[in-house]
Amino acid sequence: MEFTVAQDGSGDFPSVQKCVDAIPADFEGPVGIFIRKGRYKEKLDIVKPFVTLIGENAKETILTYDDCAGKRMPDGKKMGTFRSYSTRITGEGFRAENITFENAAGQKGRVGQALAAYVDADKVCFRNCRFLGFQDTLFTGPPPQDAGDLEWMKKEEIRRNGRNRQLYDNCYLEGDVDFIFGSATAVFRKCEIFSKNRDKKVNGYITAASTPESRQYGYVFMDCQLTGDAGPQSVYLGRPWRKYAKVAFLDCQMGSHIIGEGWNNWRDREKEKTVSYVEYNSSGPGAKRQKRVSWSRCLTSEEASKYQLENIFPENNSWYI
Repeated sequence: MEFTVAQDGSGDFPSVQKCVDAIPADFEGPVGIFIRKGRYKEKLDIVKPFVTLIGENAKETILTYDDCAGKRMPDGKKMGTFRSYSTRITGEGFRAENITFENAAGQKGRVGQALAAYVDADKVCFRNCRFLGFQDTLFTGPPPQDAGDLEWMKKEEIRRNGRNRQLYDNCYLEGDVDFIFGSATAVFRKCEIFSKNRDKKVNGYITAASTPESRQYGYVFMDCQLTGDAGPQSVYLGRPWRKYAKVAFLDCQMGSHIIGEGWNNWRDREKEKTVSYVEYNSSGPGAKRQKRVSWSRCLTSEEASKYQLENIFPENNSWYI
């Protein structure tokens, strides 16, 4: 089943959500949706499995919305972090290529958290995609069972202990505070990770992982470029949202914006005992191993060799090839 979305009426549907909604509820896929160039301002929910979105051009096919945590809902309550998404993906086997996912709420004032993409699904693959935002740009799924702030969601929508494997290949991700966060086992391969300036002593944190204790791998960055317009020594590689956070940087080039210490304990020294923050073969001005916090470490070459896709994503590999 294949469709074309075009704002000018030349396709099957003028909007992405209308196209997704037209997929029969009992259809098990795959479904291909080609999206022509345009700025599609839609708050998207993609719950059906095996949907593939292919944009005409990554920089000119833009899925965007402007909700944010500080926005007031009709009942007067603030929207909060997890309702602020522009695109939410909960359907297994989702794929996207050549698309920009954006939250356009901005940075100033009381915007706060504003998700460009909320991804809580297994076997998800993004290729040549862009994720644009500031705080909390990319959410990769809820933390383990203590996620009380997600009680507003239906229980069946929360994959608290299930599989949640994601691949980001040749993508661009930008933000400032905790802009890649959540519980997924996610690989970022040959991506550019851009840290935005906030004009503060600490401009931000790239990751805020909440890896479940039972999972061997959390976030794995392979051959990535860490860039940004944030000032020198002002951005941490990450801080732990939950105490078993796992993050690895392998063969990554790190700009001068990366703080020498590398990692932050989020004001909780107990987490230093349980996190797994590791690097291998980091390079660039931000890769000063001698300054790193004592509770992070450098992998041996033997340990680093185990960080292969077939080990991180065992069993069926057809979903990411």
